[in-house]
Amino acid sequence: MKLKKELPIIGIVLLPFLYLAYVWNQLPTEVPLHYNIKGEVDRYGDKTELIMIPIMMPLLIYVILLAVPYIDPKKQIQKMGNKYHSLKLILTLFMSALALFIIHSTKSGGLGNPNIIFMIVGALYVVLGNYFKTIKANYFIGIRTPWTLENETIWKETHKLGGKVWFVGGLLGIICSLLLDTQINFKVFMGITIVIALIPVVYSYLLYRKQKD
Repeated sequence: MKLKKELPIIGIVLLPFLYLAYVWNQLPTEVPLHYNIKGEVDRYGDKTELIMIPIMMPLLIYVILLAVPYIDPKKQIQKMGNKYHSLKLILTLFMSALALFIIHSTKSGGLGNPNIIFMIVGALYVVLGNYFKTIKANYFIGIRTPWTLENETIWKETHKLGGKVWFVGGLLGIICSLLLDTQINFKVFMGITIVIALIPVVYSYLLYRKQKD
């Protein structure tokens, strides 16, 4: 690991911690910790619980992504080089942005517009869709089905289609988040997520059956 190369990502990981420290004295002892699909508070708790947000989101994700290339038995992730570093940066940035939004919402006393979360996730789908075709066959990231892990051609074809599906699904999720009511958008967004997750899985099986026949 080259520390100089990792410093920007480490800075991104630290942002939610620094922001939480900055607003700490402005927070009441009890803060909203959970919201329903309407964006209404349904659980309060001690503000010390907020510390787990940056720990469990950007920090944990970064540590996992940092370790994966060293424990990958096929060493395929290391072959991705800068593409994997960019993916690590994007995922860490996403988790930090989400953590910052949650902490800010807690400070403000409510989520405001919950659709913002769906827009952030939709943007992540779009970015991941662009990266799918660059992911080498491995056991940790990507569309890992028994059929993609068994055959490199199936892996490549599945990720090529999966990338397009996730890109379109992400764009659709963003558009719906801009236009729809929160409760309706929650159902629509969950539907989009299920569809873009299932299509590549089914496709990988169909490719396997085609090759077998």
